[in-house]
Amino acid sequence: MSEDVKQMQDDEREALVSIYEGDEAFKQVNPTTFQYKYGAEGDEHTFLVEVTWSAEYPNEAPTINLNVFYNQHLVDAVKEKVLKALHEEAEQWLGCGMTYTLFECLKDRIEELMEGQPQHVSDDESSESEESDESDESDADIGNLSISGQAPKKEKLTKAQKRRQWDQAAVGGDRPRGWNWVDIVKHLSQCGKGDEAGAVPQHYDG
Repeated sequence: MSEDVKQMQDDEREALVSIYEGDEAFKQVNPTTFQYKYGAEGDEHTFLVEVTWSAEYPNEAPTINLNVFYNQHLVDAVKEKVLKALHEEAEQWLGCGMTYTLFECLKDRIEELMEGQPQHVSDDESSESEESDESDESDADIGNLSISGQAPKKEKLTKAQKRRQWDQAAVGGDRPRGWNWVDIVKHLSQCGKGDEAGAVPQHYDG
C-alpha cells in the first residue's frame, strides 16, 4: 500500500465515522470493512450491504458482500440486482473515496431493487397451516387405529406400582368402595366348586 493510498483511506474512514455518527444503520466492522443496513428490522425488504477495502482501494473497486446472515431472506434475483447497481456505481468513482456514495446511491432505489422480493406469510395463513397440520396428525391417528383395529395398548403396571397407586388414592380419605373385593368366581373355579348347587357368586365389601 502506497502512502497516498493509505492517506486516502485514513481520510475517508474519518469522514465516514463523522458523517454516520449516531446512525444506527451504519457499522464499522474493522478499519477496512463497513456495513450499512436498509429498511426496518423484520421487514422482508430490509437488507445489509458490506463494503471491504482492498490494499489498493480506492484505485480499485471495493469488495461488496451481500452474503451475510442478515440477508438470508433475500432471494438470489434481488441480490444480483443490488450487486449490479453497486458495481456500476463503483466503476464511476475509481480513484476517489466511494463508500459513502455506494451506501447513499441505494436509498432512492430500494423500491426498484426489491421488486420480486416476497413478503412475510400472513398470520392467518400461518394459523391455517398450523390447524391443517394438527388436523392431519389427528387423521393419521384415526387412520392408524382403523388399520390396526385396536386401541393403543395401555402400559402394564407392576404390582409395586399398582400398590403405590392404591396408597395414593387413600391419602385424601377412604379408599374407593370395593377396593379389596375378591373375585369369588375365579376362586371357586380354581377350587373346582364353580358349578356346585348353582351357586351365585357374590362380592363382599371388606
